This record gives sequence, C-alpha cells and structure tokens, in this order.
Amino acid sequence: MIEIQKAKQELKKYVSKYDINNNRIKVKIAHIERVATIAKKIAQNLELSKEDIQLAELIGLLHDIGRFEQVRIYNTFIDEKSINHGELAVKILFEEGLIRNFIEDTKYDEIIRKSILNHNRNKNQIQVDNDIELLHTKIIRDADKTDIIYNMTFEEKETAWGSANIEKETITDEIYREFVEDKDINYKNRKTAVDMLVSHFAYVFDFNYKQALQIVKEKEYYKKLYQRFKFEDKETQQKINNIYKIVEEYLEKK
Repeated sequence: MIEIQKAKQELKKYVSKYDINNNRIKVKIAHIERVATIAKKIAQNLELSKEDIQLAELIGLLHDIGRFEQVRIYNTFIDEKSINHGELAVKILFEEGLIRNFIEDTKYDEIIRKSILNHNRNKNQIQVDNDIELLHTKIIRDADKTDIIYNMTFEEKETAWGSANIEKETITDEIYREFVEDKDINYKNRKTAVDMLVSHFAYVFDFNYKQALQIVKEKEYYKKLYQRFKFEDKETQQKINNIYKIVEEYLEKK
C-alpha cells in the first residue's frame, strides 16, 4: 500500500534538518513538490491504475532526495563538480534504509530504485529490466524535465548554471554540434555555463509523453528561457538563436 500523505510528511521531516534559508534547499523542496504533482498528472493522463498513479507521485517525491546532501557537502547542483545525485538518492534510500520511512511495502523497491537511478542519466544510458520500470522511468524523466525548464525561466543564474555572468561566456563547438546533429548532449563535454544552458534546451528531444510537451509549449517555458539572455559574444548569441529556432520547430512538429 502506498500512503502518499505519509510519504509527504516523511519528506518534510527529512528536509527539516537542512538549512531552509539556503536558496538551493528552498528551490529543491519546491521542485520536488511540483515534480510529484506533474508525475501524478502524467500517470492520470495515461489512464494508469490507481496504484501506478500513486507510485508515480511517490517516485516524484523521492527522485531528488540526494540533492540535499549534495548541497550540504558540495554547495552545488552540478553533478560533474560533486556527485551523481541520482546514485546518491538510491544510496540514501536503499543502502541506508530510508525508503522504509516512506513506504513499508517492499514490492515497489526495484521500480523506485531504477526510476531514480535513470531519471538523470542520458537517454542512451537508461537501464531497466522490464516494461513497468521503463514506464515509471519515462514518467519521472518527463515530470522532472518539465519542471526544470520552468525553474530555469526565473531561477538565480548562479544557482541554475553556476555562473552569475553567463552572458559573458560562450558555447563550446562540440556542445553546439551535439545539439544540432545528435540532439543529445554528453554532459562530460560541458565546459561553460552556456553549455549547461544548451543541455537544458536539449531536454526538448528527450520528452516521452505528449502532455509534457504540451505543458512546456503552452506555457512558453522555452521562449521565456531564451529571452532571459543576451550574450556578449555575437557567435554565441547567433548559436543560441538557432538553438531556440530548432526547439520551437520541434515543438510545433511534435
């Protein structure tokens, strides 16, 4: 049995030990709450069973639980500069046993584990053993990316991209090529804050369900994100202009 209200109370209890005045902590609490809601809506839209709808919401609540330790220890959300937050979440939940605070039944453990492990991986690195694991992996990936794009439209630049002066930076050639040609970004190749921004634009190619695409299109998240910046380097600005054009054309097509 999945008791969502109990899980929400346990999450509130867990995050209470962190500094809620830290903007990164506040951002992540709000993000988790929104992702859980979006995941629930996607599952409902897919007309899944009540059990799977509750499970999707629970995974939403747990997917970023590793972020709080990441911020406490490293003071960053950038995995390349700290630790893989999906793997850290699984360690906290399953190796340290915190999962039982959120749900007593063990039958969902592998679905939860795989979904969280896969939620922040490149799409070509997803590893699941069955259709139900893949289903919930896709739901949490879509819910997470939908809210990340929303969050990027207003979040402090230092918190979002690790640079308060992102407009002074440039796109590396390889990241631009990956976006235009591969439609996928290898995070290991990111070298600048603008490269990280480009990887957020590239999320558009990784949505699985129409509902998530409809949300980002109708609410104009990508347009708002694009309009946040005016880059000093003319070539970088031209590349961002082209990236945004490709994103908009893709949304229209889909």
